[in-house]
Amino acid sequence: MHFDVAVIGGGPAGMIAAGRAAELGAKVVLIEKNPTLGNKLLLTGGGRCNILNAELDTHALIKKYGVKGKALFSPFSRFGVPETMEFFETHGLPLKIEPEKRAFPVSDKAESVLRTLIDYMKAGRVTMLLHKPVQSLTVESGKITKAILKGSEVTADRFILATGGKSHPETGSTGDGFPWLRKLGHTVVEPDAALVPIEIKDPWVSRLAGISLQDVRLTVLVGKAKGESRIGKILFTHVGLSGPLVLNMSKRIGEMLKSGDVWLSLDLFPSLDPGAVDRKILEVVEREKNKMLKNAIGEIIQPRLAEVLFMLAGIKPETPMHQLKREEREAFVRVAKNVPMQVAGLLGEEDAIVTSGGVLLDEIDFKTMRSKVCPNLFFAGDILDFDRPSGGFSLQICWTTGYVAGEGAQ
Repeated sequence: MHFDVAVIGGGPAGMIAAGRAAELGAKVVLIEKNPTLGNKLLLTGGGRCNILNAELDTHALIKKYGVKGKALFSPFSRFGVPETMEFFETHGLPLKIEPEKRAFPVSDKAESVLRTLIDYMKAGRVTMLLHKPVQSLTVESGKITKAILKGSEVTADRFILATGGKSHPETGSTGDGFPWLRKLGHTVVEPDAALVPIEIKDPWVSRLAGISLQDVRLTVLVGKAKGESRIGKILFTHVGLSGPLVLNMSKRIGEMLKSGDVWLSLDLFPSLDPGAVDRKILEVVEREKNKMLKNAIGEIIQPRLAEVLFMLAGIKPETPMHQLKREEREAFVRVAKNVPMQVAGLLGEEDAIVTSGGVLLDEIDFKTMRSKVCPNLFFAGDILDFDRPSGGFSLQICWTTGYVAGEGAQ
């Protein structure tokens, strides 16, 4: 089996790369080790697929990727957010924009995105080899000549590597491409969990599993020194914290853990000073003076969370509202403005949304996504060493680099 282009990896980057190369006239094969395509894609956005972030200002978008984001100027100028939105819309997948510019398919189903990509490849007559793990790559005279599969081999003029990072290994994303790249002479930055939930030592956290909080402030503390502080959405889990705010702070928290104990301070009312929070409680006292504290406070704080705050503040939940003392109110306010939690650690790569690390960016020509080490090799997706926040930014790298790689390799 000989092809113009062989794409290894059937995730979002690999599929759009294969479809684009085929659309431009190349004879393309997509090789995927799983029996089905897009396994990790189906998990994104809780199964709804946060397909991209609708940030139309390229300079603002680039900043989301930190210092390394400068490498994306060229590919974003070719196939950025507007082009990606147009691509999916014109291929029959209407999108909608939700808060924080997060874009989703109108269907709210990741399967719709997968079907769109499969139809795109079918239109270009891409050969899809499923359940065919690549065992090795053959290199002759500095170029890749074939991919060795179990019981067969595929030869091609050009290869696109879209094997991803190491997050969610149960989907097949196990960093397969990294050993091959090292053998080729590429530098690989060792992958590490980047967007990952946090484990908390305090046992009361498990009592809050499933509670989601919007617009709260999370501050990182090392010793007496305050570190990063952000406002956003968090989710309590059985072992700690998750949600966009936590995921986007997790890499920095992991780095700080190497230097010693790390604490988090959760402010439930970041827009209010302690006096304003106290006044909110007094308003409830006036209206619900005959109710017990645990039954009345639900107007301003979720009851399960309020129970934890009572415990931390040393207040009996059965206290009638009209008997609540000023010092008890003040203690409750102090805790509501500073819920202390000690970080036990980050969960592993198996729980990470994405991993950092990958092929060194300096070894890639981003105008075409071509390797500077191996002239007939191209890259796409999470195999690249980019840092990115949650909210559709990881998938945008897949769409952009995959599309550009498909053009460069055809």
